[in-house]
Amino acid sequence: MNKLLSIIQNRNSHRILTEPHPSETEMQDIYKAALRAPDHAWLKPSRFIEIKGNGLIRLSNIFTEFAAKNLGITDENILDKYKNAPYRAPMIIALVTKLTDHPKVPYIEQKLSTAAAGQNILNAIECLGYSGIWRTGKLAFNEKLAEMMGLDGNSEIIGFLYIGTKSGKEKRLPNRPIDDHLTVWD
Repeated sequence: MNKLLSIIQNRNSHRILTEPHPSETEMQDIYKAALRAPDHAWLKPSRFIEIKGNGLIRLSNIFTEFAAKNLGITDENILDKYKNAPYRAPMIIALVTKLTDHPKVPYIEQKLSTAAAGQNILNAIECLGYSGIWRTGKLAFNEKLAEMMGLDGNSEIIGFLYIGTKSGKEKRLPNRPIDDHLTVWD
């Protein structure tokens, strides 16, 4: 089997991620792969916020403030989960869609383009020996959090990619029979 196909077929969302994360040079190649995602009408909707080092502290503060002010969370244990969330990996990439009014390209298609870019990132980091997990929850698709992260009203966060090096036990991949997901018209 082709090595790249094998990497994609065995890609897994790994929960425990540690240093190292991809280098700046590797990230340039990863972003080049991301920007090959389908993009109807060349609207270029995908944006990426790369968060690492002190940026994780900044994101931790935003997540904590968001949970307290916008979700009404007062329980310190739950607030600590929001505070500690950015530290689950040494690097996070916020996937952002810059929405553009277009008569032939609805917003959902622009978001799907960014989602495809996100999947390209996950596949590219796997090819380079790293790993990642895509997280959403109450922090994605949220206008208030996007504003707190400095984004304008035409931008939407569709997810956060947590990136690093796998640590701990590998998760077993379930067997997914193709016939359960495929209909062929011939």
